[in-house]
Amino acid sequence: MRLDLTEGNPFKLIFKFSFPIFIGNVFQQLYNMADTIIVGHTVSADAMSGVGCTSSITFLILGLVWGLTSGFSVRTSQFFGAKDERGIRRSIAVSFELCIIMTIILMAISVPFAGALLRAMNTPENYYDYAYYYLVTIFWGIGATVLYNIAANTLRAVGDSRTPLFCLVFSAVLNVALDFICIVFFKMTYIGAGFATVISQFISGAICVVYMFKAYPSLRLKKSDWSINWNMIYGHICVGLPMALQYSITAVGCIFQQTALNGLNAAMPGVVTGYTASSRIDNIACQTFNSLGTASATYAGQNYGAHKFGRIKDGVFVSMVFTFISWALALIFCFGLGKPLTALFIDGSTIGDPALYNSIVGYSFKFLIYQCLFYPFLGIVYVYRNTLQGIGKSAVTTIAGVTELAGRSVTAFILVKYIGYTGVCLSNPIAWMAADIFLLTVYALTMKKYGGVSQYSLKSLLTRRRTPAGQN
Repeated sequence: MRLDLTEGNPFKLIFKFSFPIFIGNVFQQLYNMADTIIVGHTVSADAMSGVGCTSSITFLILGLVWGLTSGFSVRTSQFFGAKDERGIRRSIAVSFELCIIMTIILMAISVPFAGALLRAMNTPENYYDYAYYYLVTIFWGIGATVLYNIAANTLRAVGDSRTPLFCLVFSAVLNVALDFICIVFFKMTYIGAGFATVISQFISGAICVVYMFKAYPSLRLKKSDWSINWNMIYGHICVGLPMALQYSITAVGCIFQQTALNGLNAAMPGVVTGYTASSRIDNIACQTFNSLGTASATYAGQNYGAHKFGRIKDGVFVSMVFTFISWALALIFCFGLGKPLTALFIDGSTIGDPALYNSIVGYSFKFLIYQCLFYPFLGIVYVYRNTLQGIGKSAVTTIAGVTELAGRSVTAFILVKYIGYTGVCLSNPIAWMAADIFLLTVYALTMKKYGGVSQYSLKSLLTRRRTPAGQN
């Protein structure tokens, strides 16, 4: 079902559009968690930590995929908002062409340099082999990630956020089943976890593509749509490349963070394992903000194409209302389930030492609490950054990525030196706040230029609530 975001109540539209994305993102995180949990319980805690050590590197490479495909879909959403069906088809064709080129380039770069990156991050020797072979498996299958992301983002660009959800649910279930088959039955250990992820993503992406062209005849590509159009290619690259760079710049900061953390492991045994577990839980807790960001990009893109700038402002306000509601729910989730969820990742019997096990759980819970207390600043990053990307200002948001990089890197290395693990816990919140200052300023200046009258504000909500029925 396609959803036109240029008409109707923004509260209902953004909730209706973002909720399936949220559920889908949670399932995506669940099958990422499945790799870590199953490896931790069937192989060893070191193997789990090794798989966890790869997250910042996979973010660096796969972030390029997420950014480019998101950028391409922003162009598609703008054509959709302008009711330009030929433009939508040509946008989809160019997106697929560029994705094929992107897959070849990223695979050629990521596979040979995976080991060098792990060494540069001071990955502990007892984790290195686990990390390397898992990472290489994921990178050989990078085409599967590209396929799913471009298909899912294209569907979302035309207002269909449900189909990617169904595909992700299927993919998550399949991934867990394949994890057990590959790791337990075929004895592929941690490599099997990577293989299961690649296969499940490929099948999910293929289903999305088939459904997209079968369910929406207007999206079916014609021979003429595949012709080389340099203006269209240039437009897609201008939006997609800055978004990709923004993801990768953020990922570089995460690599610095992981490097600082790896340096603590000798003096604080188990800290990497605790961080690995908490980062997976943190990823679940912040998916509401991620989904609101995705919805903001599509909402802004469609309304920008329709030249309804006041509705863009309304979308930002509505998304921020949902952000604070999400923060309250996240606090309950993290404080209430942080420690029990950590225990899912770590089999105490494989560690042997009860004191070490308790330390790992403590490290995990501490990191998680520091993150959730500052989630509103993360929500601002997602909503304002994605809104700016939706109206074609993705190049500007790259600078916000640089401010995040600076905040995360300086904090990770300087504060870790003086306050240890607490410095690692504070590196993300400080990075978010640094990006917020820039994003809020740019958004205010940009929307002042575009104009448009917004209908929603905190004052208007309070006024409507006090208005008696029948007097609207």
